[in-house]
Amino acid sequence: MSKKVLITGGAGFVGSHTSDALLDLGYDVRILDNLSKQVHPSGFPTYLSKDVEFVRGDVRDLDSLARALRDVEAVYHFAAAVGVGQSMYEIADYTATNIQGTANLLQALLWNKQEIRKLIVASSMSIYGEGSCLCRCCGEVAPAERTAEQLAGKDWELHCPICCGEVSPLPTAEQKRLRCASVYAISKKNQEEMVLLFGKTYGIPAVALRYFNIYGTRQSLSNPYTGVAAIFASRLMNGNSPVVFEDGNQLRDFVSVHDIVQANLLALRSSEPDGMALNVGSGDPVSVVDVANEIATHLGLAASFMPSGKCRIGDIRHCYADISKISAVLGYRPKVRFRQGMQHLVEWLNCQHAEDHTHEAYAQLAAYRLVA
Repeated sequence: MSKKVLITGGAGFVGSHTSDALLDLGYDVRILDNLSKQVHPSGFPTYLSKDVEFVRGDVRDLDSLARALRDVEAVYHFAAAVGVGQSMYEIADYTATNIQGTANLLQALLWNKQEIRKLIVASSMSIYGEGSCLCRCCGEVAPAERTAEQLAGKDWELHCPICCGEVSPLPTAEQKRLRCASVYAISKKNQEEMVLLFGKTYGIPAVALRYFNIYGTRQSLSNPYTGVAAIFASRLMNGNSPVVFEDGNQLRDFVSVHDIVQANLLALRSSEPDGMALNVGSGDPVSVVDVANEIATHLGLAASFMPSGKCRIGDIRHCYADISKISAVLGYRPKVRFRQGMQHLVEWLNCQHAEDHTHEAYAQLAAYRLVA
């Protein structure tokens, strides 16, 4: 396998941890990152290893990509605008960064005419929409997006699309039909499909990793559109109560960044997943309100939150990963359990400063009628 790897968006949360792991294994790492102020408000991150070759550039700039790709033989494509809510009103930016940026990467690869031995793209669980469910009468079903009328009546739970009865969430596997419920999800689906098609067409081993809800050190605490764990932490660290939408019982799959790195390395070093899309999660469902309580407890704060009873357009109710495929193909096994991971996160939080911009983000969503 190649010893020179490019990571687009490599100065960020997942990219920097992956970079560290690659360096430990003897790889040469080049990072392309635009150091977006929303993600990097303090500029160049101090946690980034001095052993990486850093190139400041944007995936929306085709020339920057072409230069960054020179002499590399493997690429992790992590550069993306992230956030379901923000994507619904910054449509052009999300489309330009995620879809056109990926198109630029693929175009630059063609222009450079170099041998790429592995291309890995960060996909997302958001492309599933609602996760798989079980109806007692109809078996396994895939509920549609909840209607505006249902949400207005604060009927948060999902119903069987066949008999309208109650359903319970199941692990969501890769073969589930994709039902994007946000511009962000659409852009991630496009990224995944373009990369896999490109790989198939040009004989380049390509893999799409469908990340579930990642948490861990180095997550941007001042970005109100980052993962929910970091958003809750930022609120609590500033003496504010977390904003918990709906009733707080939404189920998600919270996976440690260290397990994400495990999957990233396995995908790079094996030919087994080539051409595949694979879930990367913990396989365990955790409610959103439990995340808030867990962080508060580790911070030594009173864990008492009143759900807002509001909902965000584009949010889904339940989705957690079936990880049997990646386990079979790559031998992936989550090593960090939720409570252990939360404890490590809070230990890091105690040394961090976070600016709470949740109110501004909420105001933006409300202004565009994206909160009901």
